[in-house]
Amino acid sequence: MIELGYHLSPRFPDPPGIDYATATTRTLRHDLFCGDVFIEGYGRDLSTRWGWVPVLDFAWALCDIVEQLDAVPTGVGRRPQRAELDFTESADRLRFARRGDWVELTADWVRDDRPLTVEHRVLRREARDFLHDVLADFAELHEGLSDNPVVWELGLRFPREP
Repeated sequence: MIELGYHLSPRFPDPPGIDYATATTRTLRHDLFCGDVFIEGYGRDLSTRWGWVPVLDFAWALCDIVEQLDAVPTGVGRRPQRAELDFTESADRLRFARRGDWVELTADWVRDDRPLTVEHRVLRREARDFLHDVLADFAELHEGLSDNPVVWELGLRFPREP
């Protein structure tokens, strides 16, 4: 099992005067909701501890990556399907390698290079749940966010898995 979570940083509050109902994709992804993300499972911890990670962008990018890993069938004997999630303010990357039904996650900022290995279907479900949980939490905290068309489209693009 993989556990995904977040913590917003008090050091990087959202800029004052934001109209969350009309915030652009760029603003939502890069300028708001900064903190850290927690990525844990099977005795591995790939969490960030920087305080400035755009949490919504991370959740969105993670869902995109899971879809990217679906793009090419991965059977036994095929090369692993690879993807990376990069962090704007850092050279560090979260790396993904799909082999069959399993995805290995490694993080440049973690000294121990053993991967966190999770079933692809579980990663897909957890990534989408994380995205919807983040959207619900942020909409509860910020008036107008749930009315933003970007947020609506994002939720529809990556529906929760049954």
